[in-house]
Amino acid sequence: MTAETSQTLDRGLRVLKLLADTDHGLTVTELAAKLGVNRTVVYRLLATLEQHALVRRDLGGRARVGLGVLRLAHQVHPLLREAALPALRSLAEEIGATAHLTLVDGNEALAVAVVEPSWTDYHVAYRTGFRHPLDRGAAGKAILEGRLWNAARRNVPAPACAGGPAPQAEQNGAPGYVLTHSELEAGASGAAAPLLGVTGIEGSVGVVMLADSVPERVGQRVVAAAREVSEALR
Repeated sequence: MTAETSQTLDRGLRVLKLLADTDHGLTVTELAAKLGVNRTVVYRLLATLEQHALVRRDLGGRARVGLGVLRLAHQVHPLLREAALPALRSLAEEIGATAHLTLVDGNEALAVAVVEPSWTDYHVAYRTGFRHPLDRGAAGKAILEGRLWNAARRNVPAPACAGGPAPQAEQNGAPGYVLTHSELEAGASGAAAPLLGVTGIEGSVGVVMLADSVPERVGQRVVAAAREVSEALR
């Protein structure tokens, strides 16, 4: 027996998903075409979503995801952390370095899960809740590379990535890993790879270690861990 559903709620959720998949917003006409409904229906949906701060409209009338979505997103962090911990724990123990899951929070990168290795004499201390600009550190730069890749797949314009070392690309054209040194902490090197193909989530998986450089095998292992976390979140 098929469960009874709400058509209006379904349409509202579809509006949010459509807006989340674009970086430049959508007009009422564009939303109406994508939903297969008339403009009056879209106006009502947007008005309701705006009342809850889930949608905002810019000066040009284009609808975009509202800041109210961020309040909901914070409640998702514990679920994301739980899904990512097995891959992070395996990565930290195998490499002997602190592993982390980092997500976008506004214009910053936010560490939402951190796992330190259990067997090393010393390692970099990295705490959950640590923030830094997206254009500094391996975690943030990997997120920006993932944003470019996702935008290219959707054929929409995306902002240019910040300067720095180019990511080591995978053979299938997807971004590989990003390496940095002494950008967030003197003497520490980082490697991170973006989460790819996870709707509504921009993030990266990475490691930070006390070293002048990161061995290639570590970068490849980080990419594998990011892929594992991406699959767990889909």
